[in-house]
Amino acid sequence: MALLLIGGFALVEFAGGLWSGSLALLADAGHMLTDAAALGLSLAAHIVAQRPASARHSYGLARSEVIAAFVNSLALLAVVIWLVVESVNRIASPVPVNGRAVALIASGGVAVNLLVAWVLSHDHGNVNIRAALLHVISDLLGSVAALVAGVVIITTGYTVVDPLLSMLVSGLILRSTFGVLRETTLVLLDSVPAGVDYESVGKALASIPGVKSVHDLHIWAMVPGQRAASAHLMIERIERWPGILRQGRQILAREHGIGHVTLQPECFVVAPQSTTIPILPSK
Repeated sequence: MALLLIGGFALVEFAGGLWSGSLALLADAGHMLTDAAALGLSLAAHIVAQRPASARHSYGLARSEVIAAFVNSLALLAVVIWLVVESVNRIASPVPVNGRAVALIASGGVAVNLLVAWVLSHDHGNVNIRAALLHVISDLLGSVAALVAGVVIITTGYTVVDPLLSMLVSGLILRSTFGVLRETTLVLLDSVPAGVDYESVGKALASIPGVKSVHDLHIWAMVPGQRAASAHLMIERIERWPGILRQGRQILAREHGIGHVTLQPECFVVAPQSTTIPILPSK
């Protein structure tokens, strides 16, 4: 539904922008065309992500939605750069703009974007849908800016307001886009998720009775909201391992929100050739 609405009205705004001479409308049409592609990519990624794990993709394909969100954010950055460059050119060399046509078409854009934003706002936890929603919100801001520009041009004849408002909207979009871009980049790099203290997790595992030390601890997010961890635990007696494993999983789930846990017991000192983190001794 969102894809059809955005794609259809993008063509209307593109034609209206050419007819009226409005950069704000052309910019919003560009946003909406980019959003249509982004929504198509998001929809495809969402369908692919539902596929179960396989022998080739043991974690499943849920991260495809993270990749889609990352690509969408990069595309939006490209649109913002184009918009700023074109706005500077318009400020230096103002062009005639049909204010009434701009206001009329922009009003339709506001209505369409509000409807699509409402449709997409029902799922806040999915980073892919959040990225798509960010595109739609940027379109909504663009439509509002175009509407304001049209009203100002009608009442005052001041056409430079068109590129000025386009630049203002670009700044607002840029700030939100960097947030999604940062989150998806951290996931793709298998970084420690936000809100998880790496040292605290290591110390919590090392404090379990019977654990001598912890090493090769890794914490990452398979997708936003699904945290995973793996670690090697040096233990005193192997027969105590079932209880240590159960307690370790409970601690990681309850205190750190980590649900996918892989812990390996070791009963003798191994000198690994490549240890990525310091050994965490128990107290």
